[in-house]
Amino acid sequence: MRLEFRTTKLEKQCASERSRKKAFGDERGRRLGRRLSALLAASTLEDLRSAPGRLHELKGDRAGQYSIDLDGPYRLILEAVGDDETSAPGNTAWSQITTVRIHSIEDTHE
Repeated sequence: MRLEFRTTKLEKQCASERSRKKAFGDERGRRLGRRLSALLAASTLEDLRSAPGRLHELKGDRAGQYSIDLDGPYRLILEAVGDDETSAPGNTAWSQITTVRIHSIEDTHE
């Protein structure tokens, strides 16, 4: 799968193990590295539905975004990138999503 980043700052924070640990702490940085590696190794988003991390589509005002568990309440937030059909909120054709944008790493419960 192809990864994009919402901001240059986020891309730099995710670029290496050292930068992930510096930006997010040891445990979250390690888990983030594993999730990014899994995303890169997958062909489509569908490949990750049963992988560790509980990938799921968000609802409400976050429709069109996907969440993967990191540690505690923190999640890796993704958005599908592509044509209007594959990136539309509520799209269930996960097997067609081949590019995602890393939106943020955040506590979605605040």
